[in-house]
Amino acid sequence: MALIQCGFYSDILSLSVSMNVIVPQALAMNAGGTGWENGGRRLPVLYLLHGLSDDHSTWLRRTSIERYAEERGVAVVMPEVHRSFYSDIGKHRQYWTFVSKELPSIAEALFPVATDRSGRFVAGLSMGGYGAFKLALRLPERYASAASLSGALDFAGIGAFMGDEAQEVFGDRPAAGSDNDLFALAERLARGAADKEALPAFYQCCGTEDFLYDDNRRFLDHVRKLGLSLTYEEGPGTHAWDYWDAHIRKVLDWLPLEKANRPI
Repeated sequence: MALIQCGFYSDILSLSVSMNVIVPQALAMNAGGTGWENGGRRLPVLYLLHGLSDDHSTWLRRTSIERYAEERGVAVVMPEVHRSFYSDIGKHRQYWTFVSKELPSIAEALFPVATDRSGRFVAGLSMGGYGAFKLALRLPERYASAASLSGALDFAGIGAFMGDEAQEVFGDRPAAGSDNDLFALAERLARGAADKEALPAFYQCCGTEDFLYDDNRRFLDHVRKLGLSLTYEEGPGTHAWDYWDAHIRKVLDWLPLEKANRPI
């Protein structure tokens, strides 16, 4: 197993940023050990997003994601986006553009990870759950599956715990119906889809004692009415790492990894 702690310059953000990348080393190399360029494979990749108070290192420090990824043969890319809610905030804080365009391009150039939709997945917790669903809802042609763990999915809930910071992140633009509104994005996706079976699959979970539980139930009811494919789980749990460590394993088992290995 290879763990790469990667610093690089972002042209979009105009600053140096960090990401951690997990690569199942034995699968990336071919049997003769001659490297990725000769008979290696592009691995299925999970873009794993952090929460509001976390960074690119927190999934590694608080869970056993490295071991889980190795067991399942999936690469994991964990970027840092600060408290951005995966949104564009002014000229030099365009985190949506960074995570949706620049980050995948850099990861695919540096590491043997999937460049096609069938091998590309996204997941996250809390703010990262919001980011994961936002990516799949706005870019369904790029992601086969998306998972939210205790996601901040409803603007009502986001405003409640962010306060004035929500206006700083999302600006004065009306939230309802915008490209930052997951409810509106889900509705647009469902209405514009000729074949809902070809859309990304969604996984959502939340603990029943989580302060975002009601928000998650509202989003679940909305998506079910729209007829989108969503696997939902709930049970005892708070907004805490023991819950997320257990459920990221469920997410990895849910992903269609057997369909995702591709030759380079």
